Amino acid sequence: MTEKTGKKRMNVLLRILRHVLPYKRNIGIASVAMFFSVVFNMITVILIIPFINILFDRQNLAMQPVPELSIGTVKPWALAQMNNVMAASDPLSALKILCLLIIGAFLFKNLFSYTQTWFMAPAEQGIIRDLRQQLYVHMNRLSLSYFTEEKKGMLMSRIISDVQLVNDSAIAVVNSMFRDPPQIVVYTLLLFIIDWQLTLIAFVLLPTTGFVLTKIGNWVRRESDVLQETIARITMVLDEGLSSMRIIKAFRTERFEIDKFRHENQGYFRTFVNIKRRRELATPITETLSVLVVVVILWFMGDAILSGRSTMSSGVFVAYIFAMLQMMQPLKYFGQTINHIAQGVAGATRVFNVLDIEPRIVDRPGARDIDGFRDRIVFENVRFRYDTGDQILNGIDAEIRAGEVIAVVGPSGVGKSTMVDLVPRFYDVTGGRILLDGVDLRDITVSSLRGLMGVVTQETFLFNTTIRENIAYGESGVDMERIIEAAKAANAHDFILEAPEGYDTVIGDRGVKLSGGQRQRLSIARAIYKNPPILILDEATSSLDTESEVLVQVAIENLMKGRTSIVIAHRLSTIQKADRIYVLDAGRVVEVGTHEELMRNPAGLYAKLYKMQFQL
Repeated sequence: MTEKTGKKRMNVLLRILRHVLPYKRNIGIASVAMFFSVVFNMITVILIIPFINILFDRQNLAMQPVPELSIGTVKPWALAQMNNVMAASDPLSALKILCLLIIGAFLFKNLFSYTQTWFMAPAEQGIIRDLRQQLYVHMNRLSLSYFTEEKKGMLMSRIISDVQLVNDSAIAVVNSMFRDPPQIVVYTLLLFIIDWQLTLIAFVLLPTTGFVLTKIGNWVRRESDVLQETIARITMVLDEGLSSMRIIKAFRTERFEIDKFRHENQGYFRTFVNIKRRRELATPITETLSVLVVVVILWFMGDAILSGRSTMSSGVFVAYIFAMLQMMQPLKYFGQTINHIAQGVAGATRVFNVLDIEPRIVDRPGARDIDGFRDRIVFENVRFRYDTGDQILNGIDAEIRAGEVIAVVGPSGVGKSTMVDLVPRFYDVTGGRILLDGVDLRDITVSSLRGLMGVVTQETFLFNTTIRENIAYGESGVDMERIIEAAKAANAHDFILEAPEGYDTVIGDRGVKLSGGQRQRLSIARAIYKNPPILILDEATSSLDTESEVLVQVAIENLMKGRTSIVIAHRLSTIQKADRIYVLDAGRVVEVGTHEELMRNPAGLYAKLYKMQFQL
């Protein structure tokens, strides 16, 4: 691993830990509880010494002189104290006391262990909640251009799967920090106190274990990237398939979609199996090396006792082996933690890459709120190009006065929608400027600017909730009278009353239970309910049948009354009454005028488009 890669991983880990800090109280209490759980677990190991001695070495128990306590005499002082307590007691009474102490030690160990779980649970879920919320809030602040470049399934995977990996990594680090190292340190000290020479022999194999676990962790981190990308693709295929079921059945492409899902699902299966196999190597490797250490200890210790070179009592011998075995579990967890960290770093890198994207549409320093639209919107030599470098608009000059109905027409791909999208700042101009009442749009806060505008698009999006909630979308306090008035103005009230539960009828995903005309009228009712002074219409009748078109057109006329309206027109018959029509071609305004004025120039683009539509 290069120095640069190492620093990058360390920075990612630090960012993960910053999300842990808000829960420092819970984690602090949980850590203290974990520490005491370790302490009482160690006490149970120490209590084995007198327990075994009183059962199997009773004949050797006799009062011994107690040396003065110092760093070098900890072991003989502790053994002498325990020996003298046992020697001075009745065997059955001492056995009873030891049994009670062991039960008490296990009871407190498990009590503190559960306390640790009690306080860690809010921290674990809190980290997931906070990261997902932060991601979703950030995504809502990003400009539309970001969502045209990124696939929805990938973004959903970041919020669901990658955040879970980050949480698992953070909790693994926290738990390991306050659970495994204390146990390893405590048991290591105990082993060194009992017999430091044997313990040194045992620890010779630890660097080998660490090296193997690091290699496994690096591989798991790399494969984790592949796994998460596979999950993202599965999510994307699912979203597209379930959203396009009507098209799939119409084109009889069920087998094609099933094969596409099978391919991604099989890819996830293969990658997950490989990761699982490699990741789980950590546990058998750690345990095998630990058992090898224990066997080596048994050999040397047994040889010393049998040859008379050691005077170690049965209790000390059993306690040493038991402590060595007890240390295997934290070592195993420590190995698993390395893999959790590797996966968490991979997931966190993807999450932080999204969080590090700067929103392009932001309020300038000193941007001000506006409370209304009074005069005009002016395009001054407006130019726009996408990141791909394609020039879409090239020197647009236009004017939209308050109360006017303005139409934007032209062949497909000339920049009509792009021009109109610049008004609510879905995108920012790359040249020139747009003024609203004499103020550059970029000097107005985005929230107050969009608060002046209502949008009705050709592709209506409704939410899988009630009709009432769709009309009053985004408002907490619902005014039922306003909802009904909006529905009546949109020619929607009658069909709503015919619905099974009226205004409380749930309309399904994207309004699937409604017809196209009904969906469009609900969309118009939603715009009327908002009551915006500026209205943007992306030809709302182009995909409707004749009857629905008439109803929707009446609703649109009701919506446009008393409002400044900007209409992107595909059917030129719908904008003949517009106050002014801007005709675009190749990113420029090539004609301006009313319908009658533009039709007087038979060689003009507008007249040609009109004749093509009506076959004149």
